[in-house]
Amino acid sequence: MRALWTAATGMRAQQFNIDTISNNLSNVNTTSYKTSRAEFKDLFYANLKRNNIVDEEGRPVNLEVGHGVMPTATKKDFRNGSFIETNGTFDLAIDGDGFFVVELPNGDIRYTRDGSFKLSVEDEEGMLVTSEGYIVLSEDDDEIIIESGLSDIAIDDLGYITGVDEYGDIVDLGRIALVKFTNPEGLQSEGLNLYSATPASGEEIPVEADEMEGRVVQGYLEASNVQVVDEMVKMITAQRAYEINSKTIQTADEMLQLVNNLKR
Repeated sequence: MRALWTAATGMRAQQFNIDTISNNLSNVNTTSYKTSRAEFKDLFYANLKRNNIVDEEGRPVNLEVGHGVMPTATKKDFRNGSFIETNGTFDLAIDGDGFFVVELPNGDIRYTRDGSFKLSVEDEEGMLVTSEGYIVLSEDDDEIIIESGLSDIAIDDLGYITGVDEYGDIVDLGRIALVKFTNPEGLQSEGLNLYSATPASGEEIPVEADEMEGRVVQGYLEASNVQVVDEMVKMITAQRAYEINSKTIQTADEMLQLVNNLKR
Protein backbone atom coordinates (compact mmCIF):
# COMPACT_ATOMS: atom_id res chain seq x y z
CA MET A 1 0.00 0.00 0.00
CA ARG A 2 1.21 3.45 -0.93
CA ALA A 3 0.26 4.76 2.53
CA LEU A 4 2.86 2.54 4.20
CA TRP A 5 5.76 4.03 2.28
CA THR A 6 4.35 7.57 2.40
CA ALA A 7 4.00 7.46 6.19
CA ALA A 8 7.51 5.99 6.45
CA THR A 9 8.94 9.06 4.68
CA GLY A 10 7.05 11.22 7.16
CA MET A 11 8.56 9.35 10.11
CA ARG A 12 12.07 9.65 8.65
CA ALA A 13 11.54 13.38 8.04
CA GLN A 14 10.37 13.98 11.61
CA GLN A 15 13.30 11.99 12.95
CA PHE A 16 15.60 14.32 11.03
CA ASN A 17 13.63 17.26 12.43
CA ILE A 18 14.11 15.98 15.98
CA ASP A 19 17.84 15.50 15.30
CA THR A 20 18.11 19.14 14.23
CA ILE A 21 16.13 20.40 17.22
CA SER A 22 18.16 18.30 19.66
CA ASN A 23 21.38 19.74 18.25
CA ASN A 24 20.03 23.25 18.79
CA LEU A 25 19.06 22.49 22.39
CA SER A 26 22.39 20.80 23.15
CA ASN A 27 24.19 23.97 22.00
CA VAL A 28 22.09 26.41 23.99
CA ASN A 29 25.20 27.43 25.98
CA THR A 30 27.66 27.32 23.07
CA THR A 31 29.27 30.68 22.36
CA SER A 32 27.97 32.28 19.13
CA TYR A 33 26.03 29.14 18.10
CA LYS A 34 23.44 29.79 15.38
CA THR A 35 20.12 27.97 15.33
CA SER A 36 19.45 25.53 12.49
CA ARG A 37 16.02 24.91 11.02
CA ALA A 38 15.10 21.81 9.01
CA GLU A 39 13.28 22.42 5.72
CA PHE A 40 11.19 19.88 3.81
CA LYS A 41 9.57 19.39 0.41
CA ASP A 42 6.88 17.03 -0.78
CA LEU A 43 7.84 14.14 -3.07
CA PHE A 44 6.57 13.51 -6.60
CA TYR A 45 2.88 12.89 -7.31
CA ALA A 46 1.17 10.06 -9.13
CA ASN A 47 -1.38 11.54 -11.51
CA LEU A 48 -4.18 8.99 -11.72
CA LYS A 49 -6.28 11.23 -13.94
CA ARG A 50 -5.16 14.52 -15.41
CA ASN A 51 -7.37 17.54 -15.89
CA ASN A 52 -8.74 17.72 -19.37
CA ILE A 53 -10.99 20.50 -20.59
CA VAL A 54 -12.04 20.60 -24.22
CA ASP A 55 -14.68 23.02 -25.48
CA GLU A 56 -15.39 24.04 -21.88
CA GLU A 57 -16.17 20.46 -20.90
CA GLY A 58 -14.21 17.86 -18.97
CA ARG A 59 -12.28 17.51 -15.72
CA PRO A 60 -11.12 20.85 -14.24
CA VAL A 61 -8.81 19.24 -11.66
CA ASN A 62 -6.31 16.41 -11.40
CA LEU A 63 -6.80 13.15 -9.55
CA GLU A 64 -3.40 12.75 -7.93
CA VAL A 65 -1.77 11.39 -4.81
CA GLY A 66 1.59 12.24 -3.26
CA HIS A 67 4.37 9.98 -2.08
CA GLY A 68 5.42 11.70 1.12
CA VAL A 69 8.10 14.15 2.18
CA MET A 70 11.87 14.55 2.21
CA PRO A 71 14.33 16.83 4.06
CA THR A 72 15.95 19.29 1.66
CA ALA A 73 18.01 21.73 3.72
CA THR A 74 19.02 23.00 7.13
CA LYS A 75 19.00 26.78 7.31
CA LYS A 76 21.19 28.69 9.75
CA ASP A 77 19.73 31.70 11.53
CA PHE A 78 22.59 34.23 11.71
CA ARG A 79 20.75 36.77 13.82
CA ASN A 80 22.81 38.07 16.73
CA GLY A 81 22.59 36.35 20.07
CA SER A 82 22.57 38.30 23.31
CA PHE A 83 25.85 39.61 24.72
CA ILE A 84 27.34 38.22 27.93
CA GLU A 85 29.70 40.47 29.85
CA THR A 86 32.94 38.72 30.80
CA ASN A 87 35.35 41.67 31.24
CA GLY A 88 37.97 39.51 29.54
CA THR A 89 40.61 41.53 27.70
CA PHE A 90 40.54 39.23 24.69
CA ASP A 91 36.85 38.34 24.76
CA LEU A 92 35.26 39.92 21.70
CA ALA A 93 31.77 40.00 20.25
CA ILE A 94 30.63 41.26 16.86
CA ASP A 95 27.57 43.47 17.07
CA GLY A 96 26.21 43.06 13.54
CA ASP A 97 27.25 40.97 10.55
CA GLY A 98 30.73 39.59 10.10
CA PHE A 99 33.23 36.91 11.11
CA PHE A 100 36.69 36.71 12.60
CA VAL A 101 39.35 34.95 10.52
CA VAL A 102 41.51 32.14 11.90
CA GLU A 103 44.27 30.02 10.40
CA LEU A 104 44.52 26.29 11.08
CA PRO A 105 47.88 24.52 11.60
CA ASN A 106 47.76 23.25 7.98
CA GLY A 107 47.32 26.80 6.67
CA ASP A 108 43.62 26.53 5.85
CA ILE A 109 41.43 29.54 6.62
CA ARG A 110 38.28 29.29 8.69
CA TYR A 111 35.77 31.82 10.02
CA THR A 112 34.10 32.20 13.39
CA ARG A 113 31.97 34.50 15.49
CA ASP A 114 33.34 32.99 18.69
CA GLY A 115 35.57 35.75 20.07
CA SER A 116 36.80 33.94 23.19
CA PHE A 117 40.44 34.43 22.24
CA LYS A 118 43.53 33.61 24.27
CA LEU A 119 47.23 34.49 24.35
CA SER A 120 49.78 31.89 23.32
CA VAL A 121 53.05 33.02 24.88
CA GLU A 122 56.43 32.22 23.33
CA ASP A 123 59.73 34.05 23.83
CA GLU A 124 57.99 36.61 26.05
CA GLU A 125 55.62 37.57 23.24
CA GLY A 126 51.96 36.71 23.11
CA MET A 127 50.07 35.67 19.99
CA LEU A 128 46.29 35.92 19.76
CA VAL A 129 44.76 32.46 19.23
CA THR A 130 41.48 30.60 19.67
CA SER A 131 40.84 28.14 22.49
CA GLU A 132 42.18 25.37 20.21
CA GLY A 133 45.35 27.33 19.44
CA TYR A 134 44.34 28.42 15.94
CA ILE A 135 45.94 31.71 14.90
CA VAL A 136 43.69 34.78 14.81
CA LEU A 137 44.61 36.86 11.76
CA SER A 138 44.94 40.60 11.37
CA GLU A 139 43.56 42.52 8.39
CA ASP A 140 47.05 42.13 6.83
CA ASP A 141 46.76 38.31 7.09
CA ASP A 142 49.47 38.28 9.75
CA GLU A 143 49.59 37.02 13.30
CA ILE A 144 48.52 39.46 16.01
CA ILE A 145 51.47 39.80 18.37
CA ILE A 146 51.09 41.29 21.85
CA GLU A 147 54.53 42.50 22.84
CA SER A 148 55.81 41.81 26.33
CA GLY A 149 55.59 44.65 28.82
CA LEU A 150 52.44 46.14 27.35
CA SER A 151 49.52 46.93 29.59
CA ASP A 152 45.97 48.25 29.22
CA ILE A 153 45.31 46.29 26.01
CA ALA A 154 42.31 47.89 24.32
CA ILE A 155 40.31 46.86 21.25
CA ASP A 156 38.04 49.55 19.85
CA ASP A 157 34.77 49.33 17.94
CA LEU A 158 36.59 49.06 14.60
CA GLY A 159 38.86 46.23 15.75
CA TYR A 160 42.07 48.24 16.25
CA ILE A 161 44.27 46.87 19.03
CA THR A 162 46.46 49.11 21.16
CA GLY A 163 48.52 48.79 24.30
CA VAL A 164 50.50 51.02 26.64
CA ASP A 165 54.26 50.47 26.98
CA GLU A 166 56.42 51.01 30.05
CA TYR A 167 56.91 54.67 29.10
CA GLY A 168 53.18 55.35 28.91
CA ASP A 169 53.14 55.58 25.12
CA ILE A 170 50.31 54.00 23.11
CA VAL A 171 51.51 51.20 20.82
CA ASP A 172 49.50 50.23 17.74
CA LEU A 173 49.24 46.44 17.45
CA GLY A 174 47.20 46.27 14.25
CA ARG A 175 43.59 45.58 13.42
CA ILE A 176 41.83 42.26 13.77
CA ALA A 177 40.52 40.88 10.46
CA LEU A 178 36.79 41.02 9.86
CA VAL A 179 35.02 39.57 6.82
CA LYS A 180 31.50 39.03 5.59
CA PHE A 181 29.85 36.90 2.92
CA THR A 182 27.22 37.51 0.29
CA ASN A 183 25.34 34.41 1.45
CA PRO A 184 26.45 33.42 4.98
CA GLU A 185 23.80 30.67 5.03
CA GLY A 186 25.90 28.89 2.41
CA LEU A 187 28.87 28.51 4.78
CA GLN A 188 29.89 24.98 5.73
CA SER A 189 29.75 24.25 9.47
CA GLU A 190 33.01 22.61 10.55
CA GLY A 191 32.41 22.19 14.28
CA LEU A 192 34.42 23.95 17.00
CA ASN A 193 32.41 27.11 16.14
CA LEU A 194 34.19 27.31 12.76
CA TYR A 195 32.86 27.79 9.24
CA SER A 196 34.47 27.34 5.86
CA ALA A 197 33.65 29.18 2.65
CA THR A 198 31.86 27.35 -0.17
CA PRO A 199 30.77 28.28 -3.70
CA ALA A 200 27.30 28.83 -2.23
CA SER A 201 28.54 31.37 0.34
CA GLY A 202 30.83 33.16 -2.09
CA GLU A 203 34.34 34.32 -1.29
CA GLU A 204 35.12 36.34 1.81
CA ILE A 205 34.61 40.09 1.58
CA PRO A 206 37.03 42.04 3.83
CA VAL A 207 35.29 44.59 6.03
CA GLU A 208 37.35 47.77 6.02
CA ALA A 209 37.30 50.07 9.02
CA ASP A 210 35.56 52.88 7.12
CA GLU A 211 32.90 50.45 5.81
CA MET A 212 31.89 48.84 9.09
CA GLU A 213 28.17 48.80 9.78
CA GLY A 214 28.53 46.91 13.06
CA ARG A 215 31.13 47.09 15.79
CA VAL A 216 33.52 44.97 17.83
CA VAL A 217 32.75 44.90 21.55
CA GLN A 218 35.57 44.10 23.99
CA GLY A 219 34.86 42.27 27.22
CA TYR A 220 31.74 40.52 25.90
CA LEU A 221 30.91 37.23 24.21
CA GLU A 222 27.98 36.49 21.93
CA ALA A 223 25.67 33.86 23.37
CA SER A 224 23.80 31.23 21.38
CA ASN A 225 20.69 32.55 19.65
CA VAL A 226 18.73 29.38 20.45
CA GLN A 227 15.29 30.15 21.90
CA VAL A 228 14.60 27.20 24.22
CA VAL A 229 10.83 27.71 24.35
CA ASP A 230 10.57 27.84 20.55
CA GLU A 231 12.65 24.67 20.21
CA MET A 232 10.51 22.87 22.78
CA VAL A 233 7.36 23.78 20.84
CA LYS A 234 8.97 22.54 17.61
CA MET A 235 9.95 19.31 19.35
CA ILE A 236 6.39 18.68 20.56
CA THR A 237 5.04 19.39 17.06
CA ALA A 238 7.59 17.01 15.51
CA GLN A 239 6.76 14.32 18.06
CA ARG A 240 3.03 14.57 17.34
CA ALA A 241 3.67 14.43 13.59
CA TYR A 242 5.83 11.33 14.12
CA GLU A 243 3.03 9.69 16.15
CA ILE A 244 0.44 10.52 13.48
CA ASN A 245 2.60 8.99 10.75
CA SER A 246 3.12 5.86 12.84
CA LYS A 247 -0.65 5.71 13.33
CA THR A 248 -1.05 5.87 9.55
CA ILE A 249 1.19 2.83 9.20
CA GLN A 250 -0.84 0.96 11.82
CA THR A 251 -4.07 1.85 10.02
CA ALA A 252 -2.70 0.72 6.65
CA ASP A 253 -1.55 -2.53 8.25
CA GLU A 254 -5.02 -3.14 9.70
CA MET A 255 -6.54 -2.53 6.26
CA LEU A 256 -4.19 -5.09 4.77
CA GLN A 257 -5.19 -7.59 7.45
CA LEU A 258 -8.85 -7.04 6.58
CA VAL A 259 -8.12 -7.69 2.91
CA ASN A 260 -6.16 -10.85 3.73
CA ASN A 261 -9.01 -12.13 5.91
CA LEU A 262 -11.51 -11.80 3.05
CA LYS A 263 -10.21 -14.97 1.36
CA ARG A 264 -10.64 -17.12 4.48
